Amino acid sequence: MLKTRIIPCLDVDNGRVVKGINFLNLVDAGDPVECAKRYSESGADELVFLDITASSNRRETIVETIRKVSEVTFIPFTVGGGIRSINDIEKILQAGSDKVSINTQAVLNKSLITEGANNFGSQCIVVAIDSKKVNGIDHVFIYGGREDTGITVLDWVKECENCGAGEILLTSWDKDGTKSGFDDELLAKVTKKVKIPIIASGGGGTMNHFVTAALHGGASALLAASVFHFGEIDILELKKYMAKNGVQVRLDI
Repeated sequence: MLKTRIIPCLDVDNGRVVKGINFLNLVDAGDPVECAKRYSESGADELVFLDITASSNRRETIVETIRKVSEVTFIPFTVGGGIRSINDIEKILQAGSDKVSINTQAVLNKSLITEGANNFGSQCIVVAIDSKKVNGIDHVFIYGGREDTGITVLDWVKECENCGAGEILLTSWDKDGTKSGFDDELLAKVTKKVKIPIIASGGGGTMNHFVTAALHGGASALLAASVFHFGEIDILELKKYMAKNGVQVRLDI
């Protein structure tokens, strides 16, 4: 059985790691290069670097920062934000990323998922999905959570899999930053719908939240930010707790 991965997320705005609640009231959480180095050395399985305003502001991801981050990490590294073309994907991968995360543009241009998978391999293509409940139904939002596509999450994850995505990064905007637990109900529905790995994001606040998202939600990986950035949860201690509670994790650091 594959081991459940723990992934710190570096949400970056204007060259700094930031964190807020429901992506509002952002506070500074440090330098992305320093954060990446620390996580690489402290037991994280992977890293995700997201330029959180790249799509909404229609600007490219800061490639130079990616290069600096990749130089100090020794674990797989995903980069997202403002990726609109095969050329953008190639540029990000050449800068040192192992994978790219596509969100808004994947919805606007589904062929980018397929072209990316065909050119670089499915394992390099992560489709990020921002989910918000609309009248009790989980909808896909784009442009940094600003625009409701009207597409349901369950329909979209299946389409992403069919288009060649190798992985899904599923963020519950209703849960993000609240530390009230991952959306295990949505995770369970999604993980039953597709065969590709699902990274759960949004709501992790206690060690037990990570356990239930893996065991009851079926998540292949668990992503969080503030609880790691501000030292509320130690990654190695989290992994030991998960292992004791029936979740297989990598402890050989």
